[in-house]
Amino acid sequence: MPKPKPDDRSDNPEKLERMIGNTLQNMNEAEDYLEAHEEEMSAETKQQIREKNKRRAESIEGFREELKDEVNDQQRYE
Repeated sequence: MPKPKPDDRSDNPEKLERMIGNTLQNMNEAEDYLEAHEEEMSAETKQQIREKNKRRAESIEGFREELKDEVNDQQRYE
């Protein structure tokens, strides 16, 4: 049976920063799309986009908390 790889978390802050950036970009693109095509959309579609962006905002909050934890952990073990 192969040995499990050691838990290398050294690049977690960079990954989290990328995830935050990508999620923010997706939120902005959804908002831009909503603004540009709002008249053509059903109320249900508009609501779905708004709800998805709300979940994205909640995800970003979680990513930021996780990022703080990762940075604190790395500083503690340096």
